[in-house]
Amino acid sequence: MSTSTSNQPVRSGGDMNGLPGGRRPFRRVSSTRSIAVVAVVAALLGAGLLSVVLFAVGAAGETATSAITLVGSTADGDSLSAPLNAAAIFAAVNPSVVDVTASQPQATETGTGFMINAQGDILTADHVVAGASSISVKLQNGTTMSARLLGQDNSTDVAVLKINPSRVSVPPLALGSTASLSVGDTLAVIGNPFGFDRSLSTGVVSALDRTIQAPSGFLVPHAIQTDAAINPGNSGGPVLDARGAVVGIVDQIATGGSGADSDTGVGFAIPIDVVKAELARLERGLHVAHAFLGVATAQATASQPGALVQSVAAGTPAAAAGLRAGDLITAVDGTAVRGPSGFVAAIAAHNPGDRITLKVQRGSATVTLTATLGEQPTAAAAG
Repeated sequence: MSTSTSNQPVRSGGDMNGLPGGRRPFRRVSSTRSIAVVAVVAALLGAGLLSVVLFAVGAAGETATSAITLVGSTADGDSLSAPLNAAAIFAAVNPSVVDVTASQPQATETGTGFMINAQGDILTADHVVAGASSISVKLQNGTTMSARLLGQDNSTDVAVLKINPSRVSVPPLALGSTASLSVGDTLAVIGNPFGFDRSLSTGVVSALDRTIQAPSGFLVPHAIQTDAAINPGNSGGPVLDARGAVVGIVDQIATGGSGADSDTGVGFAIPIDVVKAELARLERGLHVAHAFLGVATAQATASQPGALVQSVAAGTPAAAAGLRAGDLITAVDGTAVRGPSGFVAAIAAHNPGDRITLKVQRGSATVTLTATLGEQPTAAAAG
């Protein structure tokens, strides 16, 4: 979540990325404690429509020379199913978490970030810093320093900032992997909810492989769902496993359509594996390209696995391949697709220019189509 003084809604946009479609994000601004921005996004998760709040949060941090020692390791190896030692994780990680403040023409947003290397690079959520005219971070010791934006990707909601590394000396956080997570594993979150900086909350992995909507209007696969308390001010902060490794970046909460902007027990994080796949390009300030098909999909029925094509955008790879509304996509490159979320992940795993084979159920016939993926536009088309 983020905090702000702005009162301007952000336009809605549909999703035509070969991903679950028909989403229309809606953002509204509200104030919390001091200055806080809350972005509310309507997101179709599975078959249910939920209002999802994106947070930009604040927390303090510092740079380092070596990664922190993981606190949950044992002689027999790292165990994520072991009880989480919240105090030990907080003591190890807290110095490397930073408060982020982004000044914009009509708003000031606050969020959280965390150090990832000794060169002064900081990971945060893109919606915290997007459009900022200036960015500053506050370290654990109270030092405030300017930061510059190295790279950003509004299709994964990730941004990399840089501060002067000579002014800080703390270890960067270790980046883990969502592949190591299971439902029920314990998690910790550190951030700045409602301006209460350096707040720790804990919970579990409630679900894996959720699909959430990025600020671009397109979808992010493999998101982590957690019941750890997440509120405005937590956005961009680290989600940590029982060893103290970062497995996700705080991004959204579901509100069930109530419009509430506080913890509901259903929060979502950008998976760190998605972040690591593009981190090198973001640190170099390079554009990150994502594969694009051009269809909006939905779940067919509980007894009928696959991604049901709701609409096909004209002039897209989907249209060129011959996909039609009403088609049921059941496999991509020979791998079964059980629903829209699986289809999102299948497309996201490719690059622009890749050729894919789609197995499609069209009425009583089974059709095989070949598509050459394009590059995802900057924003999803409205509609």
